[in-house]
Amino acid sequence: MYLIVGLGNPEEEYNGTRHNMGFHTINKIANQYQISVTKSKFKGLYGSGIIEGEKVILLKPQTFMNLSGESIREILQFYKIGKEELIVIYDDIDIDPGIIRIRKAGGAGTHNGMKSVIQELNTQDFKRIRVGIGKPKEKEDLIHYVLGAISEEDKEKLDKGAELAKEAVIEIIKNGIDKAMNQFN
Repeated sequence: MYLIVGLGNPEEEYNGTRHNMGFHTINKIANQYQISVTKSKFKGLYGSGIIEGEKVILLKPQTFMNLSGESIREILQFYKIGKEELIVIYDDIDIDPGIIRIRKAGGAGTHNGMKSVIQELNTQDFKRIRVGIGKPKEKEDLIHYVLGAISEEDKEKLDKGAELAKEAVIEIIKNGIDKAMNQFN
C-alpha cells in the first residue's frame, strides 16, 4: 500500500497558491481515480482507493506546512506503511514552473514542510516529487510569492506541473521510481 502525500496549507485563502502544489496534485489524482479525500483523522484529510491495481491512501495534512510531518508520521504508524511506500509531493522554488523532479531521497532545502517530514520520520530516505514554482522577481517577497495570487499565465504552467506530478505518481506505482525518474527528470 502506498501513502501519497501532497503538502499544502489547509485554509481556503491558500487554495490555488504556489505553496499548495502538493494539494493540487492530490486533487488531480483523486479526480482521475475517483478517490474521495474527505475523511478527517491523523491531523489531515485522507481517502483510500486503487491506482493501477495498488491500494493507496491519499493524504493532505491539515497542520499547516511547517508541521506536515506530524500528520504523515501518524498515518504511517497507524497503517504500518513502510517509508519505501511513501511519496511526498511539494512545491520547489528552485525548479521552473511546469517542470517536476523526482528523487529517491534527499534533504529539505529551504522547504519548511519537508523539514518537518524529515524531522518527524527521522529519515531522508523516501520518494518525493518536487513541482516547480520558480523564483520570485528580484524585489518580490518570498512569502508573498508562494502564498499570493497567481497570474493566469503562471496558473497554466503550474497546472502543467501538477499534471506531470500526477502522471509521475502513476508511473512510480506501475513501473517503479527508476523508470519514473528516467521519464520525467
